Amino acid sequence: MIAACTESTAASRAIDMRLTERRSVNLPARLTWKDARGTIRFATGVARNLSAHGVYIECHTPVSIPLYRLVQFQIDRDSLATAAVPPALMGRVPSAVYRVSPASMSQRQGFALRLMVDPRVATTPERARATA
Repeated sequence: MIAACTESTAASRAIDMRLTERRSVNLPARLTWKDARGTIRFATGVARNLSAHGVYIECHTPVSIPLYRLVQFQIDRDSLATAAVPPALMGRVPSAVYRVSPASMSQRQGFALRLMVDPRVATTPERARATA
């Protein structure tokens, strides 16, 4: 019984529940936010993967951005012409930090951002696959 439970758990993890495809990229990016005192802060980094609803960015230097902080995400303008970037990522995109990966000896500090998408634009998995 324990083996059957373990197999079903492993199978459920293998199912991809994303609405849109995640693509690996290597694009210069910038984050802008206000700290607790209201001072505008920014950090530069590299976007490592992106989709229509989220992005993962590695920062060049360690920064202190708490979970759920609202930030502005922007891909470098020169990179927009060379990469196939979804239209939703053109310009500044309001986002929320939903995961923080601390820096280590082998990797830079990273932030997973949830893009603030217009809720009136409903995307179903079927529609996302059809338009991709």
